[in-house]
Amino acid sequence: MSGEISPTGKSSGPGSSPELRASHADRDRVVDVLRIAAGDGLLTADELAERLEAALSARTLGELATLTADLPPVSAATGTTVAEVKDVVRIEQVHSGAIERVGRWVVPRRLELAVTFCEVTLDFTDAVITHDTLRIDVAMTGKTLTLVTRPGVVVDTDGLQLMHSSVKYRQNPANPANPANPDTPVALRVELVGQKAHGRVVVRPRRRTFGQWLLRRP
Repeated sequence: MSGEISPTGKSSGPGSSPELRASHADRDRVVDVLRIAAGDGLLTADELAERLEAALSARTLGELATLTADLPPVSAATGTTVAEVKDVVRIEQVHSGAIERVGRWVVPRRLELAVTFCEVTLDFTDAVITHDTLRIDVAMTGKTLTLVTRPGVVVDTDGLQLMHSSVKYRQNPANPANPANPDTPVALRVELVGQKAHGRVVVRPRRRTFGQWLLRRP
């Protein structure tokens, strides 16, 4: 079909043999497709973990193909494709409005924040996670950096240097959907490195709706 590629990231056609040995690039393409599928709700966390393990140990193209056989083909013109996944994204702003990444944004491998006196919010609630680690290089002065997590998203601030700033984790240990729950498989590890001066870093889950608050639901 014109404009479509197989879930392995290659053009579909009779020229490839399932018995051919898989390369590291072949495995990486399938891993990306699986993570995007999980972000789209096509795979559960357990299914993703099982298929990722199989993809990384696959020896042939045929073994890789079975892992994506039940996933829809990716359109080159519409929808989320592996080509849209960027390795590095840089955000550079000074004294401007709030910076937000919300909704179905694609998480890169590395994010560079060069921001001065601008609020920054990175909401991972509906984000498309294509890698297991996101490194955020922070060069931020003033205001608040807010990370909104979801189950399976953990944040590591050990590599962040604080100058007249603080880090606050807002989590409910009694909530089974708590991203820090040890029973929840880790889908994304966010590593903050660099320097945050004169402000705060806040890590929190998504806020409950008014109806959930009334019913005391997480």
